[in-house]
Amino acid sequence: MMTKIGTGTPISHSSRRETRPARLLRSSRFGNDFMGFLSLVNFSLLSFADRMPSLFRNSFLLSKRKFLPEKSRKPPCIAQAATSLFRKAPDSIALDSIWHPGKDSTKVERYVMSDPVPLKPTDASSTTRGLPVLAMLSLLIGVVTGLVCGVFRWLLDASDQGRTTFIAAMHVWSWAGMLLVVGLCAATVALAAWLVRRFSPYASGSGIPHVEAVLDGEKHPAPPQLLLVKFSGGLLALGAGLALGREGPSVQMGASLSYLLGTKFRRSPQDCLLLLAAGAGAGLSVAFNAPIAGAVFVLEELVKRFDTRTTIVTFGASAGAIAAGRMILGSAPDFQVEPLPFSGVSCLPVSIVLGLLAGILGVAYNRVILGVLDLSGRWGHWPVEARAAIIGGAVGLLGWFAPNLIGGGDALTQQVLAGSISSGALAAVLLVRFALGPISYAARTPGGLFAPLLVLGAQSGLLFGNLCHEFFPGLVTDPLAYAVTGTAAFFAAVVRAPLTGIILVIELTGSYTQLLPMLAACFTAMLVPTLLNNTPIYDSLKAKLK
Repeated sequence: MMTKIGTGTPISHSSRRETRPARLLRSSRFGNDFMGFLSLVNFSLLSFADRMPSLFRNSFLLSKRKFLPEKSRKPPCIAQAATSLFRKAPDSIALDSIWHPGKDSTKVERYVMSDPVPLKPTDASSTTRGLPVLAMLSLLIGVVTGLVCGVFRWLLDASDQGRTTFIAAMHVWSWAGMLLVVGLCAATVALAAWLVRRFSPYASGSGIPHVEAVLDGEKHPAPPQLLLVKFSGGLLALGAGLALGREGPSVQMGASLSYLLGTKFRRSPQDCLLLLAAGAGAGLSVAFNAPIAGAVFVLEELVKRFDTRTTIVTFGASAGAIAAGRMILGSAPDFQVEPLPFSGVSCLPVSIVLGLLAGILGVAYNRVILGVLDLSGRWGHWPVEARAAIIGGAVGLLGWFAPNLIGGGDALTQQVLAGSISSGALAAVLLVRFALGPISYAARTPGGLFAPLLVLGAQSGLLFGNLCHEFFPGLVTDPLAYAVTGTAAFFAAVVRAPLTGIILVIELTGSYTQLLPMLAACFTAMLVPTLLNNTPIYDSLKAKLK
């Protein structure tokens, strides 16, 4: 008996006899192998049919049944099971369950993909259950994530240098060189958007909202092809100069790798989700060479709780990742900052004001991101590749005149933290980057938000410090200290994860002496958006997931 998709109506094929050629094929060993091959082809056709519009799905499936003997046919709903093959270990189906030559396959089973489940808190009785194996596995996924994300970041650094060199070389060709740069940027970003649309829609954007949705039980984990799309699409989009961060692809790749390894080692669904969260933190650790921030990010932002089992697995993954990543990238902090003196109590009033301004700026930035995404959605009748090409071409045009303004922004952040930029230029660059980040995010390519946030936070903090030093020299003696403080405050205002922001900035700059002003600035940077009922950016982006 067959069952039609979406209904419980049985479809009988008892009146149709097996043909003589089919019986001859089944009677031989070669026939068994050949019929197995046909069954795999049928499985592929049914999986493809699951991607077709529902209007044509039933007719397509019914038309394909007649080409195969009755015993090799399976219910249409097996295509739904195919989509869960790499999602959860208990829901995975083996090919032997689909059709096996020589077995009685006249009895039809109905495969139904279960709903996603959230990562649940660990009770006291199950804290140590399977913990030694899980701890060792966390080190393994950390090493694998560290190697993958380390290579990804190394290639991104090389592509940034190559892009700057290429643009400088093209200036010899004048207008022809400019057109070539703009065209290449447009084509590269369009290709990244096509890869996302065609092969893995969840690879679009940061990836952190999707990871959070999986942990909250709202979405299924992404299939393995996301790894290739996120890796290649991220290299294309960020290499073309979009103002996006490397941490988004790294977090999602780490999460997908860890979940996949968890299923391969036959861990329980809850352990697989726990490994997914730990892998996400491992990816962030490598992206910024900040292992503690990566672990805290998991506990504060992703799972939003601290328990023993989660902490052990998260720390193990971050430790393994940073050990593997530093073999590729080195162990020096990302930004070189001159040693800053310890800040006294006198810095608190200025830091509180800086936090208020960072909170207002963070609310505005969140609204700009969502507004640009909504505006891009109104152009839904345009192919996503065309919209991405327009954005990529605009970024390429900007890069022709100011190559340092495009890209993730690490060079800009280092320039700001070194104090080698004037206040007038700082204000202009701040305005450009404030708009460039949301526009780049609307291209629907892989890329994160952390790195652009660091640029804006450092620029706004240094601008504030320069102004205070100009008018209140007795209160502010070193404006660079407020560049560091402003980075943490702006991060807290946008993401609403102050512990992650403070620890991340300390690990990036080594400026642990600014802990007190960062704490005060993050206090008010969190207060302002909370009072204004502004939703954290990742919660807003998660709500937009389809």
